[in-house]
Amino acid sequence: MREKLNENPLAQVALIGVLIVVGFVMLTSMGGGGESAPEAEAEAEAPATAAPALPEGEAGSVAALPSGPPPATSPPPKAVTAAYDSGETVVLLVVRDGAIDDQLVKDETAVLSGIPDVSLFVVPSQQIARYGAITQGAGVNRVPALVVMRPKALSKGTPTASVTYGYQDAEGIVQAVTDARYQGRTLTYHP
Repeated sequence: MREKLNENPLAQVALIGVLIVVGFVMLTSMGGGGESAPEAEAEAEAPATAAPALPEGEAGSVAALPSGPPPATSPPPKAVTAAYDSGETVVLLVVRDGAIDDQLVKDETAVLSGIPDVSLFVVPSQQIARYGAITQGAGVNRVPALVVMRPKALSKGTPTASVTYGYQDAEGIVQAVTDARYQGRTLTYHP
């Protein structure tokens, strides 16, 4: 067989063609496998009846939280619900214990203690499922995540939240709370 392949150029071309087709099939069938693993991991961590997530939030983006029928995830802890229902600005800081930038952001949130009607909840990333009705709706997908919920009176019946990722200094945290409480007119910018 080897001699036949070495002596016949037509057999060589056919073998190369078969190898190209096999290689192409292998590459295309394996191409999506790397991206589906994190999704499968996320689904394994989330409850089987998770609330539908809204489009992914980026730094400073605002997402409406699920409204209407209660979300399939369990409701947030009573302290969070009570703070929101009383009209306070609810701030969730989702952090991973032991991470340097997460600890720095946590330290910077001390500035919120001087602002009236703000409730801060520091959420270890291992307990994020307890806050799934908020974090899934806001599209939280990494830590540290600063989630600022707009006060109930300003959200007009649809809970909304902004999500900011990564290190935030005290000024940025205060600005996120100020933005959530803004009641004035907004203008769009078109370059």
